[in-house]
Amino acid sequence: MPTVSALMHGIGPSSPDGVIAFSSILLIEGEKRIVFDSAHVGRRTLLWAELEARGLTPQNIDVHLLSHAHWDHVQNIDVFDHAPLLLHRDEIRYSHNPHRNDWATPRWTGAILDTIEGLQETGEGDEIMPGCRVIELIGHSPGSIALEVETDDGLCVLVGDALHSAGVALSGKCPLVFWDAEKANAAIKRVVDLDAIIYPGHDLPFRINDREITYVAETDVSVSGGPNVRWVDPPKNPPVTEPWIMPGIEDQSLPPD
Repeated sequence: MPTVSALMHGIGPSSPDGVIAFSSILLIEGEKRIVFDSAHVGRRTLLWAELEARGLTPQNIDVHLLSHAHWDHVQNIDVFDHAPLLLHRDEIRYSHNPHRNDWATPRWTGAILDTIEGLQETGEGDEIMPGCRVIELIGHSPGSIALEVETDDGLCVLVGDALHSAGVALSGKCPLVFWDAEKANAAIKRVVDLDAIIYPGHDLPFRINDREITYVAETDVSVSGGPNVRWVDPPKNPPVTEPWIMPGIEDQSLPPD
């Protein structure tokens, strides 16, 4: 059966001076090797190193699957430009004409996707290899998708930012909505109801039992900075914030075919 491992776990440090956005990069190995998401260029040197530590090079990857086309997931696609790049049809269409208030999809996103000759559409029910099936989790973005993977440890679901973190799974509310809030929250419920190990976009993998989170992995992250950096301890019980919904979201539309 396929296996799932993290080349890099997603982490969620925050700052009032900008979005750090270290998304997860996941490796699925079975009949093929699949990389699920590849993060932004700030993680590129570590991506190379993590592949090398496993005796792999980028050329050993057979398929690159993107959960969606936001900047923090799309910038390393050229690392695997020899392999097919799979992305939802609506995500591809939207990336070529994003809403002006969509800061997660800059207007150069479509041009970046166009650099990959093997760009292909994928969607609900597509089997990438035996034991690996695409499901649609539309709402955070117009074409968010996940990958269900049947493993010896049970079902794993790799979700990108359709479900950012364990806290989002408990709240049931998508914290960043660029397409449709109702659909985004329904997508979260769909994932939680699967009773699977969840690999989120910006947190460690976890299970949920009776609204209790159990993480199934650990990671150490070190951060350093210059004398102008003030370190702030996070509150023990972070306040629940209201979701951010993109201004003008009601004007969203996909370009015609």
